[in-house]
Parts: sequence; C-alpha cells; structure tokens
Amino acid sequence: MRRLYRPSLGSIPASLLVAVFLVCFTNRTFWSKAAIYLADHSGGVAGLFVIILALHFALVTAFSVRFLIRPVSVVLILASAIGSWFLDSFGVVIDDDMVRNAVQTTPAEAQHPITPGLAVHMLLFAVLPIAALLWIRIVHRPYRQKVPRNLAVIALCLVVSAGAFLTYSKPFTAVLRQQKDLVKSLNPVTPLVGTAKFLLQTSGETDIVVEPIGRDAKIVDVTGADRRPRVTIIVAGETARAQNFSLGGYTRETNPELGRQDIVYFPNTTSCGTATAVSIPCMFSNLTRAGYTHDKGLRTETLLDVLKHAGADVVWWDNNTGSKRVADRVTFVDLVKTEDGRFCMMGECQDGIFLDRLEDWLGKVTQDSVLVLHMMGSHGPTYYLRYPEAFRAFIPDCRTAELGDCKDEEIVNAYDNSILYTDHVLSSVIETLKARSATLQTAIVYMSDHGESLGENGLYLHGAPYVIAPDVQTHVPFFVWLDDDFARSMDLDRTCLEGTASMQRSHDNLFHSVLGMMNVQTTVYDPALDIFATCRKTTTHGQ
Repeated sequence: MRRLYRPSLGSIPASLLVAVFLVCFTNRTFWSKAAIYLADHSGGVAGLFVIILALHFALVTAFSVRFLIRPVSVVLILASAIGSWFLDSFGVVIDDDMVRNAVQTTPAEAQHPITPGLAVHMLLFAVLPIAALLWIRIVHRPYRQKVPRNLAVIALCLVVSAGAFLTYSKPFTAVLRQQKDLVKSLNPVTPLVGTAKFLLQTSGETDIVVEPIGRDAKIVDVTGADRRPRVTIIVAGETARAQNFSLGGYTRETNPELGRQDIVYFPNTTSCGTATAVSIPCMFSNLTRAGYTHDKGLRTETLLDVLKHAGADVVWWDNNTGSKRVADRVTFVDLVKTEDGRFCMMGECQDGIFLDRLEDWLGKVTQDSVLVLHMMGSHGPTYYLRYPEAFRAFIPDCRTAELGDCKDEEIVNAYDNSILYTDHVLSSVIETLKARSATLQTAIVYMSDHGESLGENGLYLHGAPYVIAPDVQTHVPFFVWLDDDFARSMDLDRTCLEGTASMQRSHDNLFHSVLGMMNVQTTVYDPALDIFATCRKTTTHGQ
C-alpha cells in the first residue's frame, strides 16, 4: 500500500517557521504601533523585528524535542490567533483581567463574540497552520546531538537580540517607558502571560477565609423625626460611559427623563477598573483602587456585609453575570433565570425586568433596606439587544455583534439607544420610589462599572489594562437622587451637595457614601471618602 507523502523538516527549521508565522502573521497591531512609535528612528522597526523574531525562535527551539514541539507550537498558534482577533478587531488585550472576564461570563454573553469573522480568522490563522504543522514530518537528531545544538541556537538568538537592543537602546527604552501598550499588544506573549497569571491567582482561592469588617456597625437615628423605613437602591450600571450622558454635556439628548428628575450628577467620576470582574468587587470594597487586588477583594467583606451587620435588610438583584462574590453573604436573586418572556431572550434580559418586581418588593419593606440592581446596561458588542424597539431613536443602528460590518456612527447610534433605555429604566425606578413616599423614605445611587470604546483610536469594547486605558473606558456616570424626607433623615444640606458636584469622584466613594446615606456608624467608615460628609448639618455621623 502506497503511503501518503509527507515532507520532512528538521526540528530547528520547523521552530524557525513557527516563530516566523507568529511574529509576521499574528501581530498586525503590534507592528502597526511599532511603526508609529519608532517612525523618527531609522532602522528602529527592523531592529525590533530582529529582537522579537530571535526571542520567538529561541522560545520554540527550547521545546523542539520529540513529543513537545507540536503541542507547544499548537498552543502558541492558538493563543496568537485568538489574541490577534480581539486585538486587531476591537483593540482588546487578552491579559489576566480579560481572562477572568471570559471565565466568569455566562454562556449567553460568551456567544456574542463568536461570529463568522472569528470563524474565518481562526481557520486562516489557527486551523490551517496547525494542520500544516501536523502534516509535516519533523526530524529530530539523536539526543546527544540535539541538546548542544538547541542550546547553541538559543544562545545565538539571545546574543543577536541583545545586540539589536543595544544598537537601538535609546529609542527602545523611551518607547517601552512611554508606550506601555506596545508590549501589551505582542502575541502570543500577552495572552499566555495573562492566562498564567490568572491561573496562579485562582489557585489560591479555594481555601479563602473572608475577613470580617464593620462588625461594630449600627444604624443611628440622626434627627429622630421620622420612623418610616429608609430605603437606598444602589444601581450598578454596566458599560455606561460618561461621554455619552447628556447629563454631563453630551450633545445628543440621551437622558431626557433623568434630566427632568431632581438628581445630583457628578460629571468627573472615574472607575476602579475597565471590566466588570474588577470594577464590581472593587467599588463595593473599602480598599480603594490604589489598595485593591483581586485576592484582597475576595478575602475582605464588602459594603453589603457592613450594611447587614448594621441591621439593614440587604438584597442583590442580578441581570448580568453575577455579583463577582460581592453578594455571597446576602440575599441574591438571579433575574436572568426567571426567563421572563417580556424581557428575556437567549439567556439575557433587558433591564425593564427590574421595574414591576421593584413595586412588589417595596410594598413588603418593613425595615431600613438596601437593594442592589446589577444592570445589563450597554454591554457590547450586541448593543442592539439592550433596548426594545421603542427606544431605537438613533438610526441606523448596528444590528450585529460583528462590529466590523458596521460604520462607527452606526455603532454609536446603537450604543446611544442603550443609554436612552437605561435613562428610562432609572427614571422609572425614581418614579416608583416617589409613589412610596407615604410609607418609605427613599434614595437611589447610580454608578457605572466602567466605560466603553466605540472606535476612538481604533479601539472597541472595554477591558484595556488600566495603565493604558483611554478615558472613555474609565470616565463613568454617577448620580444620586434623594427624596426630601430621606435627605432630611441624613440632616443633609442639598444645596451644599449640588455645590460639590463638580469635584473629582471615583468608585472609592461608593462604600463610604452609602454608609453615610444609611446613617451607619462604624470604625471602617471614612468621612473623607463620603461625598455627603461635608454637607451634613450635624457632625456626629460615623464617629
């Protein structure tokens, strides 16, 4: 029987071919940025190419032994193909935070990025190269010859890369210091390092013991004038960026209903992270962005725990991908699982699902309470799924997850429609609270988890590493609404609060400001981070 022809190739040449493929075919964004950043330095891009190729060649050669070269090369090719798709198409970097987002997402959310474009990309840059790698016959020298030969190749690669770096050390050093996004754009390095960091972080999460905080918390009666239960609703927004809120000066009217409400809007607010998996646990913690890490967040009780210690009834309603363990110790309700046909389709629900349930819940409140509404908001890339037909005010709107098939103005139209619907839901929540004024004192605080890129500088979606994240991913909308009786129960000077609205705010303020709203006295309360503290007529709160 005639055997199928398979070409033969030595392990060193095979390693070089894999390295050339990775460097030349899955790093379009990296080389585009390098050409811009090194434009004033003749030969700089060529020198960088020598360095990157030599290091990739050394890496693959280190594993170019029998039973290792193929599986290692397959992993490198897959990581590069996936990384290049999200980086080239959306500007999304696959680092440890993005890996965590992917792991914690729901099947419904995960299906949106799986598009025909992704399938074609993976066929060209993963399936075909891997098939070619498996087809050829890789010839290995005897072990005694292979080890010194491989070491010599690796040593030569390191010498060449070092020489090239020294030749252009001045421009390279300047670029690496000033343009941190360049290294983050390198495939497959960033996806593999991000995955490794995520695995190392999660390996220690199985035996976590949560450290209690605020066990001394109690709700104090500031004025003694009103015994009606006090209710604060915290709305955790999703992917709303401040630049598209007309409350903050956006030229389009995206907040027509909230604009008629008596809210206090804080236009200069920044997020703790650029992705839900970071921002949600950070904004509900007392660690602040400067002190927050994923591990510390898991090991420390949250705002909700302190409120519960104080005696408040605390409930979390989720219309997203979970609380990221923030609500592990309070009542948690997953509204997506209700499969309410009025609002839900394909495992996701629009935020109108909150409204009629809110009316029923308020009718049963008998004590001071805090309700968290975790919105679906403006989560992309399928912005068009986030609002009903009645809110298609800005058209034509992008009606696909394949953003590359839409013009940027169509993407912005779909996004703005989602903000318009968020405006309606939030205003409806306020109207529902107003209707309960005879029996409750009520307030709402809204804060988005992060923003979104809509094509600025070629970036889309969110999740950029914070150090290089654009302002549109970190500048978020934030407002409060308090009925007159709730403000009176805090002994709050509303005019004073409005006068401080333009001050710089951030996710760091949420923990202490909500404790302030609920008149919670505890040693973990910091008045310097409470946006209401300087506008209270009394000074005994939180002491």
